[in-house]
Amino acid sequence: MGRLSGKVAIVTGAASGIGKATVELFRSEGATVVGADVSEGADTHADAGSEADVKRLVEETAAKHGRLDIFFANAGISGGWATINDQTAADWAEILRINLIGPFLAVKYAGPVIAKNGGGSIICTASVAGLRSGAGGAAYSASKAGVINLVQTSAQQLYGSGVRVNAICPGLIETGMTKGIYDMAKAAGQEPRIGELNPLNRGGEPSEIANAALFLASDESSYVNGAALVVDGGLSSSHPTTRRFDLRML
Repeated sequence: MGRLSGKVAIVTGAASGIGKATVELFRSEGATVVGADVSEGADTHADAGSEADVKRLVEETAAKHGRLDIFFANAGISGGWATINDQTAADWAEILRINLIGPFLAVKYAGPVIAKNGGGSIICTASVAGLRSGAGGAAYSASKAGVINLVQTSAQQLYGSGVRVNAICPGLIETGMTKGIYDMAKAAGQEPRIGELNPLNRGGEPSEIANAALFLASDESSYVNGAALVVDGGLSSSHPTTRRFDLRML
């Protein structure tokens, strides 16, 4: 208890799943948390991919609470499993807007404010899909690969500020985004097979990602910067995939 006492945090994508679990955990550890989302159930409405919304969110939080120490850029969308041939430029633009531009905006606007307090932590939700193929659609995977590079370049550009920027790469976690996968498995009587591709032989829980976010938000990770923390049950140690695509697209 109290690992975030006196800290002020913003969490996007806070209405459900990983974001909601993180808001609850951060608060239990003493932080003042502003949860933001486009859906009902968060403290405030904000579109994580809107520059105006993120700027306002940071400014209002800092003004109300006198500081900002942590920003967890967690909001994201999947885009489904459509192939490159089946997606449009507009599909890609929207996925990149939320998944990659959102974290960029968090760094741009939260970084200087956090630096004024002597430093703190920016955390971005990436994915094992950003490490290599086989864990997500093309646009989603590309966006998450961008997040991993973003935290590396941001850590360097915030040199000397005391602001650490890191990513979490979740594997298969039961959230609203993965509900379709879980529902199909349950309907087919295949629920025990969920997560069978990773060595722990199970899917993950939002609380397990929230625990990783707590570590990166706390002073316990004071020397962790520009890193991508993988939390996937061992899936990315192999990333097996048997998915076949139409060779005519090549």
